[in-house]
Amino acid sequence: MERGDRQGEEFRTDLRPLARSAAGSGNASARRILSAAELAPLTELSDGRSLAAVAQTVGVIALAIAFGVWAWPSPWIVLSIIVVGVQQHALFILAHEAAHYRLFRRRTLNDAVGRAIGMAGAISMCTYRVIHRLHHNNLYTEEDPDTAIHGGYPRGTAYLWKKLAQDVVGWNAWKTFAYFFGAPALNDQTQRAARPLDDTSPQLRRSARIDRWFVVAFQLLAPLACFALGGWRGLAQYAAFWLVPMLTVLQPILRLRAICEHGATTDFSSPLTAARSNRTRGGAVNVLGRALLFPHHVNYHLEHHLYPAVPHYHLPRLHRLLAEKGALEGAEVRDLGETFGLIFAPRAARLVQHEPA
Repeated sequence: MERGDRQGEEFRTDLRPLARSAAGSGNASARRILSAAELAPLTELSDGRSLAAVAQTVGVIALAIAFGVWAWPSPWIVLSIIVVGVQQHALFILAHEAAHYRLFRRRTLNDAVGRAIGMAGAISMCTYRVIHRLHHNNLYTEEDPDTAIHGGYPRGTAYLWKKLAQDVVGWNAWKTFAYFFGAPALNDQTQRAARPLDDTSPQLRRSARIDRWFVVAFQLLAPLACFALGGWRGLAQYAAFWLVPMLTVLQPILRLRAICEHGATTDFSSPLTAARSNRTRGGAVNVLGRALLFPHHVNYHLEHHLYPAVPHYHLPRLHRLLAEKGALEGAEVRDLGETFGLIFAPRAARLVQHEPA
């Protein structure tokens, strides 16, 4: 299997020292608790399972668009817009798998599919790989480019609702695409704008630059192709069933999922307490979260940070194994309703946060 182990491309295992607070303080050894024999089958890649995941997501999108075209023009197209937006997020999660080299065994196939998915969603997978590597390797430190998104919560109920409302109308979409093009937002806590493309290998920097040009070309050619095939009606349907979901429905999902994964955590010294796994069974809110926020097992985010080499379809098994060993006691594993209670809490209820180790 080809590996992404060249300089500037590695996703390091989080080996920070023991947590200093009570939460998770006895369990930071979870990142070492699995033996090589236990971990090996969990990191095995299955091309068939990845292909099934891609086919499932693309199939649902195709059905939703077909329904919208059949119902055009009528209020029923709103259903298609919502479904497509939710599934665009599922495609992004698969691009995330490709960024980790976890989608297909062959590096060329992994990157080709990941880049194609990214182009369709107006994101550069190769650029995101650089950004996301820094998030994993520097979680909740000054070098984490994602702190601007999920840091500082709870920020007050009105603040988060305002952000989500802006997302729904597309107000913040440009910030999302700027992030995926290598320019994350300013970190409020450090007043520093991360520029992750300055911290990677020349080869990966070049791949990211080329990939961004492909993304731009695709986004220019796609509407032209729809116009050529279907005239103004085809162009309008492309806008309605792809651009509108991408600029509106997708945006609050991306934000809310990221905040559910890291927001309102209070101990940054261990991935057990700086990242959160949200249950997707055992209640209506959890099940709804699985449908809208957590496709392809992305809810197992704590486990993903502990062992980023584990593909998404093995994360439930990894979770069970860690739980059986008692490694998750006191860790950030919550029902989604409980997570909502933390991130939507008033600013005054915010706890004192520990500095990163």
